[in-house]
Amino acid sequence: MPALAVLLAVLGAASNAAGTAFQRKAAAAVRTGGGLRFLLRLAHDPAWLAGIAGVCGAALFQALALTFGPLALVQPVFVLELPFALLIAAPLLHRRLPPAGWAGVGAVVGGLALFLGSAAPSGATDQAPMTRWVPVLIGCLGLMALAVLAARRRRSPLFRAAALGSAAAVGNALTAALLKSATGAFADHGPAAFFTAWQTYGFALTGIAAVLLLENALQAGSLAASQPALTIGDAGLSLLLGVVLFDETVRTGWWLLPELVALAVVVGGVLTLVRAVPHVHEVIRSKK
Repeated sequence: MPALAVLLAVLGAASNAAGTAFQRKAAAAVRTGGGLRFLLRLAHDPAWLAGIAGVCGAALFQALALTFGPLALVQPVFVLELPFALLIAAPLLHRRLPPAGWAGVGAVVGGLALFLGSAAPSGATDQAPMTRWVPVLIGCLGLMALAVLAARRRRSPLFRAAALGSAAAVGNALTAALLKSATGAFADHGPAAFFTAWQTYGFALTGIAAVLLLENALQAGSLAASQPALTIGDAGLSLLLGVVLFDETVRTGWWLLPELVALAVVVGGVLTLVRAVPHVHEVIRSKK
């Protein structure tokens, strides 16, 4: 049911965007600290709790979407999180999205529609052998560790936010792949299979790690640095994991031309949108 999967993914992107907007507001108020202590301080902020509620709702929609559609179809839809975040943040902060912002929204939505229509991701498998999982886990966790180490060694807020945003993107993609296997076990064999599958505990751990990385990325610098890496990295890696783990397929041959055009349009839309984010970021800080 590809159409249902896309609808659920859109709802997940909107819920996640609302969560991110509230988390950004809370994280902007905490100037120092990191790691678990930083997370504990945020836990006392109602805005952060509202953000977590949005993230939890997004996880539910995502799990349902992955039950009805392939990973390579569902996760790219989460590119819509950035447009949703700006559309939600603008009225929340009593601002209007500028004309360029609306153009960026149109580019992201149009580019995503063109990409999904051209690539036509498909696949019905939700389980993968350990011979595939082991290199994927080593590769993804290794990339996350390298990004965190790079962020710790550089003082540039722009670099640190981009590096931590990239690590969060890898964590989100890996979490989605693990979640797909876990929900597949639930759909096929019931709750007992879900709670005995190692992927269930894997997605819980990687999901927590991704949230922690996102919080630190938001604290390290503006969304203009972290959001492009987070948005595009998550979608791109998820598509790759869908192909590698679950034998999902995308069109190739001459279809690669419109796919590349669509990717360029999405990237252009994201870059256009993040130019509006610093203004929202400033208002968030001034409202606190």
